[in-house]
Amino acid sequence: MSNELLHAKLKEHFGFEKFRPNQESIIQTVLSGKDTLAIMPTGGGKSICFQLPALLFNGITIVVSPLIALMKDQVDSLKANGIAACFINSTQSSEEQQHYIEALRNNSIKLVYVAPESLSYLDQAFDSLEISMIAIDEAHCISAWGHDFRPAYTNLGYLKKRFPTTPILALTATADKATRTDIATQLNLAEPKIVVASFDRKNLSLEVRPAVDRVKQIIEFIERKPNESGIIYCLSRKTTEELAQKLQQKGINAKAYHAGLEAKLRAKTQDDFINDDCPIVCATIAFGMGIDKSNVRWVIHYNLPKNIEGYYQEIGRAGRDGLPSETILFESYADVIQLQKFASEGLNADLQLAKLERMRHYADALSCRRKILLSYFGELVTENCGNCDICQNPPVFFDGTILAQKALSAITRLQEKEPMTLIVDFLRGSKNASIYEKEYHQLKSYGIGAETSWYDWNQYLIQLINLGYCEIAFHQKNRILLTPLARKVLFEGEKVLLTAVVQKSVAKLVLKESKASAAKNGLFETLRQLRYTIAKEEGVPAYVIFNDATLRQLETVRPMSEAEFLTIDGVGKAKLEKYGAEFIDAIAEFQKNKKIRVKKEGATYKETLALFTKGVSVEEIAQQRKLGVSTILSHIAKLYTDDHITDLSTFVTLEEIEQLKEAHKTIGSASVLKPYFDYFEEQIAYSTIRMGLAVIEKEEVRRL
Repeated sequence: MSNELLHAKLKEHFGFEKFRPNQESIIQTVLSGKDTLAIMPTGGGKSICFQLPALLFNGITIVVSPLIALMKDQVDSLKANGIAACFINSTQSSEEQQHYIEALRNNSIKLVYVAPESLSYLDQAFDSLEISMIAIDEAHCISAWGHDFRPAYTNLGYLKKRFPTTPILALTATADKATRTDIATQLNLAEPKIVVASFDRKNLSLEVRPAVDRVKQIIEFIERKPNESGIIYCLSRKTTEELAQKLQQKGINAKAYHAGLEAKLRAKTQDDFINDDCPIVCATIAFGMGIDKSNVRWVIHYNLPKNIEGYYQEIGRAGRDGLPSETILFESYADVIQLQKFASEGLNADLQLAKLERMRHYADALSCRRKILLSYFGELVTENCGNCDICQNPPVFFDGTILAQKALSAITRLQEKEPMTLIVDFLRGSKNASIYEKEYHQLKSYGIGAETSWYDWNQYLIQLINLGYCEIAFHQKNRILLTPLARKVLFEGEKVLLTAVVQKSVAKLVLKESKASAAKNGLFETLRQLRYTIAKEEGVPAYVIFNDATLRQLETVRPMSEAEFLTIDGVGKAKLEKYGAEFIDAIAEFQKNKKIRVKKEGATYKETLALFTKGVSVEEIAQQRKLGVSTILSHIAKLYTDDHITDLSTFVTLEEIEQLKEAHKTIGSASVLKPYFDYFEEQIAYSTIRMGLAVIEKEEVRRL
């Protein structure tokens, strides 16, 4: 098949100018009639690898998919792109199923989605259908070595025997070498071409945090991200419900999802999430597999996952549209113990324990996290990613022997009876009821760590546990016990290296808050609301209309004609015809309103300029115009960047500008002042920072 034809079909039906890595190679292999096993990360574009060739084959493409929600999502997306598709499963009446089977026989539908348990519905129809291709999604489910074994998949091996000349494409997001071999064997694939795409999802930031005040941290995180969708994965059903309730009490629209809920409620929660009616779901790992929701902006793991395969697939549900997205994993020693217990009692106990240990190594890592993940899947990279917490805040080691001695001594004085929180209170000399009731304030070591913060002591104790100097007795009210290694520190002079506790960057948080605030009245929000309205009218998820990446490109390009609109990624012929006029009108209306706002703003800037050029001081201008001094200063900075004022030397010196340039390399934003104020430890005034940043901004524009 010619590359030109494939690219033309890609743009016409899916709206993309070029293929993602490996897509074209996989499609050409399938079109040649060869079996293929494709391992591509979530968000890597697996669906197009079978959807596009289905349009070029003469007959029918059968897609075996594990979840009804996935089938509906993909069929909705295909229909939005003008492609005839259907699904057949147990939720339909026999009449509805027969209707679709007749449509398949008439060749008026190109793709049919079927669950492995529902293949029997098509069994009699197979003889009268021309089956050109079989795609098996989430193929790791067939392998007992995979992380999500599903017995119904084990019957799929018969497909190759029944259709020996029909190419089979097996797809999965995560599979190690043992799982890949098992998938090919179980499916009876004939000398398949195995394509392993890069697992490097550069748009995902990776962060691991200690599980201290998890709920508080999660609430603060969510409050900085209005209107963003996210998933919080929890280890137990009870935790999903408790966490969702705590979020709701804070006014956050969140729901719980787990297999123990009544089926209708579970389906409603999933639908609300998919359709942007409930942006946040607290779920067990059963949630999310196969959901095509492209605008999930973050994923949080409330508990440690049981293996890296599952973890990587779960974080992969964020940022499927390629836009920057965040992932956070909370690490707790209690989770490790509980997961070890589960693994030791299950099948392949040694294997599962080994995988859990690798997961723990990742969480405890002091080197680039992305390199660890990629190496696990056999992909070796030499450069650090720069987009994980370790790269952004490299650990600093110091001699923590005295701190360790204080902590281990406190545990000794408390006779190894108390949990971590009370040990920290004891070290800090807290005057709470528990300390006084047990008369711990009279013990010799009471208050010996008062100069160290409560948060830092928690982190140091966790490090001591990870280093093996003490351990948690989870079945004895979480009391902390000393190990034999503790004796070496207390009595034999062994040195202990700890890592400095690094607080999260204030500059990063302020910048995100500023962006969130600015977004409320921006074009993206206008387009997002239009997308939501259209999706409601059509009864499909919002991302089926356009994903966030397409809206971001519309926000930047602002097309005003059909020809310009068609150049946007994600806009094909069908979507141009359906939605082009409405979105172009929305952009035009926004532009019109913006010009009115700019005209008003221009008038107020001119008044400031007229007074400033007459030599009126900033304070006098503010007094005459009844505006704040900071507002007048912002006017002057803007007038400078727009070339109405040529000199700011009365506000900022050359030396100060050079200092700000150095800070700018670290902070990276020229629009938010407080990070710079904090950077210089409040020694440079806000007014000086504002003017210096105006100079930097103008220099950057000139270089462009």
